[in-house]
Amino acid sequence: MANLNKVMLIGNLTRDPEIKYTPKGSAVADIALAVNRNYTLENGEKREETTFVDIVLWGRLAEIAGEYLKKGRPVYIEGRLQLDSWDDKQTGQKRTKMRVVGEGLQLLGSRGDGGGGGGGGGGGEPGGGHSSPPQRSQSTKPPVSKRPPADPDLEPGGEEDDIPF
Repeated sequence: MANLNKVMLIGNLTRDPEIKYTPKGSAVADIALAVNRNYTLENGEKREETTFVDIVLWGRLAEIAGEYLKKGRPVYIEGRLQLDSWDDKQTGQKRTKMRVVGEGLQLLGSRGDGGGGGGGGGGGEPGGGHSSPPQRSQSTKPPVSKRPPADPDLEPGGEEDDIPF
């Protein structure tokens, strides 16, 4: 049987990122997103519901979040669900919490919205992958060649002035 654990979210940060470091020096960031859903009832009344999602970022991705993300900033997060469980020290009860482990992020909005318009690439868990420094419009996809491929319809030395859009 096939399995898939993939989460894609766009929302606004509910607080500034909290950056900590493991004893081995890996950065860990805890962030929270508010994700809105707008819908209309059968009687035409418009409603909005907000879901709050806790997210953990590791390594370079955590450092990028600490540097560029602030409360209220829109962001796109890709990751996977993880269920954490522990014993509550006060009550002795077993506790669980579902959260997202972020594996990629992209900053959204313009520079006037409180920061840069770039993003960071993959991340991973401690000891796992790394990402390149933030660049404008970078995402978790592989880098694209800066020079477009030759157009077979274009004569050598020709111009692209007649593009209809």
